[in-house]
Amino acid sequence: MKAIAGELRDKLKEDYDVKPLAVDGYPLSQWVVADYSDVVVHIFHRDKRVFYSLEDLWSDAPRLDLQL
Repeated sequence: MKAIAGELRDKLKEDYDVKPLAVDGYPLSQWVVADYSDVVVHIFHRDKRVFYSLEDLWSDAPRLDLQL
């Protein structure tokens, strides 16, 4: 998870000159959150993702299909 958050940070900085306002949650929490102002990125360990089920909390929000 730390590697994913680091790669996200590096690519957004390199490609778009964007830095996170804050990153919190690692190493042991199994949940990393990166705040990019307009976008908040959650990176979960598989078990934590199932447990917190954020998709259900925000099920009425519009979904975006991102081409990565």
